[in-house]
Amino acid sequence: MTTRDDSMLGSPFEADQPAHDYPADMYVTDDAEGDGWRMLLGDSCERLAELADDSVDLSVYSPPFSSLYTYSPSSRDVGNSASRAEFLDHYGFIIRENLRVTKPGRNACVHVQQVTTSKAMHGYMGMDGDFRGDVIRAYLDEGWIYYGEACVRKDPQAQAIRTKAHALMFVTKERDSAWLRPALADYLLIFKKPGENVVPIKTDVTNEEWINWAQPVWWDIRETNTLNERAGREDKDERHICPLQLDFIDRCVRLWSNKGELILSPFAGIGSEGYEAVKLGRRFVGVELKASYWRTAVSNLREAERQAALPSLFDAEVP
Repeated sequence: MTTRDDSMLGSPFEADQPAHDYPADMYVTDDAEGDGWRMLLGDSCERLAELADDSVDLSVYSPPFSSLYTYSPSSRDVGNSASRAEFLDHYGFIIRENLRVTKPGRNACVHVQQVTTSKAMHGYMGMDGDFRGDVIRAYLDEGWIYYGEACVRKDPQAQAIRTKAHALMFVTKERDSAWLRPALADYLLIFKKPGENVVPIKTDVTNEEWINWAQPVWWDIRETNTLNERAGREDKDERHICPLQLDFIDRCVRLWSNKGELILSPFAGIGSEGYEAVKLGRRFVGVELKASYWRTAVSNLREAERQAALPSLFDAEVP
């Protein structure tokens, strides 16, 4: 496989290129590029090898939560692993590549949630081990520094409605509250590549913003502030995809990268991380396995590129 460096990311995208309609179970690769962004269709275990060593300034992404969601029928989809051990074995390839392509002293921001069991699949209702801890240990095993974390507050009623969680329902409270448990929080896990950061990050985050964001719990991430996932959904999807909140991405990008730097998402989905990165004046490269999600990501990145090019009212000259 040939290696491309990140200098190729700024080449123009063929706007009239047709969107291919690939079967969901067929493994194909494709590329789309725009002004400062590139979307790679394919398996991250392979396509990350095309990125140069020490070329990425920041990674922001949400991995598949073991086997909680089934995104595609592909055997290459790490979400289709038969066990947690198999998932972590496959995920380890991506963590190693993430380390290789990241610049020394720079960060990876990983969004995770704990995973529950189900009576139909596991024979009991409870928690499926410690997924957050498994991800931390997997990054440590590959040589990353575990640098910090934030807990992200979630609305229990919204989670009950969305997931139909028996443990959050009023009817469970009235019938037998022994089955109640709190809602599942999200977590930001921050990992750092060993070495010295040679280019200091000069953030535009204000002191007032940092006072809020430095809290160990992020209370004000808006759960509904996501890109529209419906365009990327196929009839055979077992469950809806869960795009990462734009507030979450915005904070990571602004805190831990400079304008013009390269942001990576190895599980790009419908392009949420790239959408925010481009709007914030960064460059972006993403990898996505599923063709329908990749096509939606390309569309979202084009829109972000268009918005980034629009002049602000505040930029207009005052006569």
